[in-house]
Amino acid sequence: MKLFEPMKIGKMEVKNRIVMAPMGTQNDGDGGYSTRTARYFEERAKGGTGLIITGRNASTTIFEEYSTTLLDKAQHVPRLNLMIEKCHLYGAKVCVQIGPGLGRIQWTNPFDPPYSASPIPAFWFPDLTCRELTVDDIHTLTDKVGYSAQLAQKADADAVELHAYGSYLADQFLTPLWNKRTDEYGGSLENRTRFLIENIQAIKKYCGEDFPVIVKFTPVHCYEGGRELEEGVEIARLLEKAGADALHVDTGCYEVWYRQIPTVYEKPGCQLFAAEAVKKAVGIPVIAQGKLNHPDLAEEVVRDKKADFIAIGHQSLADPDWANKVKNGEQDEIVPCIGCNNCLHMGHKSRYYTCSVNVHCHHEEDYPVTHDEQKRKVLVVGGGPGGMMAAMTAAKRGMEVELWEKSDRLGGLLLAAGAPDFKQDVMDYVNYASNQVRKLGVNVRLNCEAVPEEIIRGDYDMVVLACGAEPVIPPISGADSHIVKNSTEVLCGERPTGNVVIIGGGLVGCETALHCEETAQSVTIIEMMDKILATVDDSANNLMSLRDAFAASDIKIHAGATVSRINEDSVEFIKDGGAQEVPADLVVIAAGYRSRNHLEQEIAGKVKEYKVIGDAGQPGKIINAVHEGFHAIRMM
Repeated sequence: MKLFEPMKIGKMEVKNRIVMAPMGTQNDGDGGYSTRTARYFEERAKGGTGLIITGRNASTTIFEEYSTTLLDKAQHVPRLNLMIEKCHLYGAKVCVQIGPGLGRIQWTNPFDPPYSASPIPAFWFPDLTCRELTVDDIHTLTDKVGYSAQLAQKADADAVELHAYGSYLADQFLTPLWNKRTDEYGGSLENRTRFLIENIQAIKKYCGEDFPVIVKFTPVHCYEGGRELEEGVEIARLLEKAGADALHVDTGCYEVWYRQIPTVYEKPGCQLFAAEAVKKAVGIPVIAQGKLNHPDLAEEVVRDKKADFIAIGHQSLADPDWANKVKNGEQDEIVPCIGCNNCLHMGHKSRYYTCSVNVHCHHEEDYPVTHDEQKRKVLVVGGGPGGMMAAMTAAKRGMEVELWEKSDRLGGLLLAAGAPDFKQDVMDYVNYASNQVRKLGVNVRLNCEAVPEEIIRGDYDMVVLACGAEPVIPPISGADSHIVKNSTEVLCGERPTGNVVIIGGGLVGCETALHCEETAQSVTIIEMMDKILATVDDSANNLMSLRDAFAASDIKIHAGATVSRINEDSVEFIKDGGAQEVPADLVVIAAGYRSRNHLEQEIAGKVKEYKVIGDAGQPGKIINAVHEGFHAIRMM
C-alpha cells in the first residue's frame, strides 16, 4: 500500500504516511508533560503511527494562561524527552506543536479580556473586547515561539508544527475579519502573513535551517466573511517561500466548528478539497485531515497524490492500533470512531479526553484487564452497546459468557441511532461490536426474552442487566392512533412520504426530523421548550452542525408549544395562548426514554451478583453504556 511507503519532510524521514493529528492533552501542574500523557502517546506510536503531532504547547504565559501544555522553560524538557523517546522506540517520529496563542478563542474566564491582533469581541465571552497586541508584544511572542521550538529540539523532537489555524491567534492575524490593524501587521496579504512568517523565521533562527517546520493553517474558513480558498492557496505559496517544510491543511473556524473538527454528521473526507487545492500549488509535502479514517479512502488520498500524508485524530483515540491493523489487513478489527466528540466534550468539562468506545484512552494504565483463573459464568441480558461491551470484556478475561437479546439483532438503540444516512459512523460501531462478540466466542441467543426463573436457574456468577430503555409516550389524547409511532420505529422502518409531525425537539427528535425530511412531503417539530436542543448535553461542534443543518432545511419548528390532541390526519397544539393545527400522515413521538429494569427486583437476592448498566440504570449516552459495561466485568 502507498500508505506505508516512507517519505521525507525536510530532512526527517517518516516510515509511513500516517500522522496522528494534534489534539489537546492534559499536563502536570506546571504545564509539562505528565506520565499519563507520555503513555497515551506511546500507545499510538506502538500502534504503527508514522508521525505523531502533539497538541499545542504554549510558548509563553505572558499574554494568556496556557490551556493544554506549556513549553517555555528548561524544566519542561526532561518529561517531553521521555515521551519522545518512548515513541522513538517504536519507530515513530514526533513533531511538537508550538503555538503563539489562542487570542480571541481563549476561554479561561469571563473577566480577563484575551489578547488578539485587534480589539475584537472574544468568542466565548462576546461582552469582552480583546486587547490589541502591540508591535513590541508581537516581537516578544515571536521570540518566545522560537525559543519554545528550541526546547522541543533539545527534547529530541524530530520537527515542530506551528499552530496557525482554525481562528486561533496566528489565524486571527491572517484574516481581515479579525485583523483590523493599520500598521505593518494589517491590511495587505503580505502584512497579514508577516506575523506567521516571522514565527517561521524565529524557529529557523533558534533551531537551524535544517530543523523541519510544519505549518498547520486554514486556507478556507467555510464561513461568510472568512477566508476564501483562493487566498488560502496564495498563503500556502507564501509559507513555502518563507521556509515551511510541509503544510498541514485544516478548514473551518469556531463559528462553524464542525468544519474544523468534524462530527458524526459530516461525510468522510470532508476537508480533503482544501488539501487538494494546496497540494496543486506547492512543492512541499501536504498533510490532509478530516475523517480520513476509512482505510480505502486514506490509501486513495496518497495514491492519487491528493495529499502526501493523512492525519487521523479522534480515530487514534478510538483505536491506537489503527495503522498496524490497516497494514496487516485487519480492517474488521478496527474500533471505529463514532464521531460523537465526547472526547472534546470531556476536555471542555476539564476532564481527561477519554473516548466513548475506548475506555483505555488516556487511562492506559488505570484499568487493567486480568485473566479470570476461575472461568466464572456471566450472563448479559441485552445486546446494546453496554451489553456487547460487557460480553466482549468477559470473553477477553476468559469467562464463560452468554448474551441474551430479545430481538433478532444485536445493537439495541444504536440500530435506531445509526439508521440515518448521516449516522453511518454509529452503524459502523454496531457492526464492529456485534462481529467482535461472535469472534470472541460469546454464546449469543437472539429472540430470547429473559425470564427471571431461567436467569436464577442458570446459577451465573454475574448477571449484567443491560436491558436498555423504552420510549416515553406522553398522555396526549389520540396518542394511541394508528398514525402514531415512536422514533425508534420510524428510524428503523420504512421512510415516510407524507406529512410528518414530530413531538419533541431534543437530540432524537431533531435527528429523526432530518432523517424523515429526505423523503417526506413535509416535516414539523413541536417542542415544549423555547427552542430545539435546549437541554442536550453535547459537544458544541455537534450542536452547531445540527443547527446549521436545520437552517438549511425546510423543517418547520414550533417551539414553546404544547400538543393538545392527535387526530387521524392532524395534530392540534397550543402556542402563545392560541390553538393551532398542522396536517399529519405520521406522528412521531420523541419525548425521551425511561429505563427498562423490570428484572432487577425479580432477581435481587436470588443470584450471586448482578449489575445494572447503561440505559437500564439511567438513559444516557453511548459513553455511559460502554464504560459501565466494561467496568461491570473488569471489577469482578
